[in-house]
Amino acid sequence: MARANPPSRLTRRPTTRLEAFSDGVFAIAITILVLEITVPAGAEDDLLGAIADQWPSYLAYLVSFATIGAAWLKHTAITDLMPHTDQVFLRLNLGLLLFVSFLPFPTRLVAENLEANDGAERVAVVFFGLVLLAISVFLALLWRYALAEGLLDPSLGREDTQAIGTAMAPSFGFYALAILAALVVPKLAVVGMLVASVVLAIPPGALRHLRAPRA
Repeated sequence: MARANPPSRLTRRPTTRLEAFSDGVFAIAITILVLEITVPAGAEDDLLGAIADQWPSYLAYLVSFATIGAAWLKHTAITDLMPHTDQVFLRLNLGLLLFVSFLPFPTRLVAENLEANDGAERVAVVFFGLVLLAISVFLALLWRYALAEGLLDPSLGREDTQAIGTAMAPSFGFYALAILAALVVPKLAVVGMLVASVVLAIPPGALRHLRAPRA
């Protein structure tokens, strides 16, 4: 539950620079992902086949793109509700951006090793899952800190806060299962990560409307 007392004026900061810097990092990270997709040199004789053979790169790209997209949507939902920020939130935000900007590296590892030997495939997918888990952890930390320290708009009602909190719920359990699954069936684990990232990007209200009976 949010504290009644707002943060000290000495620690308050406008969110403008936080949002601009974060959006820039998200944009650069999501753009770099596509640079990892290449066709080997000398594939001109069977270019279509060479393009099709890059399916691990496409799969890894989709997972990472959807994950960064979902993280940006959640990050935007949090910061849009914050009239101001503070020093601790800024540092937690840097932790999130650390893993978001790092994501192209494990993405490339998955793309290069998804059809390699079993050991390399498992290591790449487990490492990938750990980075996705870290992103989820920092998003949850940002939300819980903003709520606990009274950084959110005070006009928000309890029901609004609970609804937003449900949308911000981390996917710790899922990523833990995906990481364990990667030890046995790495390809299936990557597909599961893709499904999860797409679901996380769907507004919770949209799912409720789909389940609600029509009048």
